[in-house]
Amino acid sequence: MKLTSPLTTLVTMTLSGAALPLSAAVDFVKDIQPVLELHCVSCHREGKGNSKGGLRLDTQEQATTSGDSGPGVVAGKPDKSPVYTSMILPADDDDIMPPKKKGPPLPKETTDLVKKWIEEGAIWPAGVKLISRKKEEAPKKDESVVVKEIHERIVATTPATNEKEMKAYASVIPGTEVSFEMLPIPGGKFKMGSPASEEGRKDDEGPQRQVEIAPFWMGKCEVTWNEFELFMYPTEEKRIRETHKVDPKLNELTDASTRPTQPYVEMSFGMGKDGFPAISMTQHAASKYCEWLSAKTGQFYRLPTEAEWEYAARAGTETAYFWGDDASKMDEYSWWANNSDGKYQKVGKKKPNPWGLCDILGNVIEWTLDGYDANAYDSAPASNPWNKATKSYPHSARGGAWDDDSADKLRAAARRFSDPDWKIQDPQFPKSVWYHTDAQFLGFRIVRPLTTPSAEEMEKYWNSGVEKD
Repeated sequence: MKLTSPLTTLVTMTLSGAALPLSAAVDFVKDIQPVLELHCVSCHREGKGNSKGGLRLDTQEQATTSGDSGPGVVAGKPDKSPVYTSMILPADDDDIMPPKKKGPPLPKETTDLVKKWIEEGAIWPAGVKLISRKKEEAPKKDESVVVKEIHERIVATTPATNEKEMKAYASVIPGTEVSFEMLPIPGGKFKMGSPASEEGRKDDEGPQRQVEIAPFWMGKCEVTWNEFELFMYPTEEKRIRETHKVDPKLNELTDASTRPTQPYVEMSFGMGKDGFPAISMTQHAASKYCEWLSAKTGQFYRLPTEAEWEYAARAGTETAYFWGDDASKMDEYSWWANNSDGKYQKVGKKKPNPWGLCDILGNVIEWTLDGYDANAYDSAPASNPWNKATKSYPHSARGGAWDDDSADKLRAAARRFSDPDWKIQDPQFPKSVWYHTDAQFLGFRIVRPLTTPSAEEMEKYWNSGVEKD
């Protein structure tokens, strides 16, 4: 997997006559711009009349010069910068930013990031102008039309094949230098769930039953930030593809796909980006990434069903873990609380399962397509089951994570489900459909079925219809 990340764009600037470094740990466009646009710019911008306190934040020049009591941002001095000091006022203070009527105070992780940005020199790339963002961005086209166009591209560019011809492959995302690897998963039957005798077993893992699964490809590793941020940051992705030859019609198609609003916190939470798994997205965001990637590549991608995920994780085995029942071998194959050093780790560093999948148990839990039902195994179809979600919560995720301190949570049969608490600190109202900022243990990997579905089926895979809280 090629993990070159060209997204970071930092420039040498001069603020208050001081030369600033060529790079910094905090990226303005990704880490600071979303915070200011969601929580500050609406009251401090062009066209607002007499902006509150005479401070404007829509341009770098205004942020560093305007303000009745001095500029909002003083490079290198967070304690002299009202943009930061107003964020850390007591929750009942009338001058706190954002105002009390707009939601709870920003989490400490966010205010610490703003402080660090200012300490590093408040780097603000030339030409970046902030706009107020209040609501989730609406699709540019009717979703059915977009999906139909993507389907037509996939049918035109993806030759039909049979299971015997399936091979591992690496694919470069067009317009970038970022690639990902897919591995063939043969069709077959397996026992889904766990036997009553398995140590650590929960009631929702049974009754154990035989399930038949059609062949598909699955991501060798969890989707990384290198891949996901291309989808998260459309403006940056457009800048990157300007240096590559890409069919303008392809750009029109991918640009029509719904993309996330910018997050209001730094989404890696300091755990690392290059080569690390993307985290804290909703199931909706993961599915829309699959739609965008399908448009980009001309191949159909989606999330795995719970049955597909467990089938691939087991890789032909029937034991608690794909290496056997001995949890003492966990450190060889998985990142969990015992060896993760309190954070997620780069993908692909542990031994893979028999079908070559890395981190399928541990590192981050992984989204599936299914709505969670504790009794799903009682009546689900015996062939390619999918329990389509009918409500916002819960959805199913599988695999165990870097912060799990109990080995039984990383068993192949262990089930996990989403909870509203996964976005409890989100200050937006309504809550974001894109981010679970309190689920820093959550990621996903993708699958590509051997058989390309119809446009109508694709739309159902990519749109749950119950993404809003």
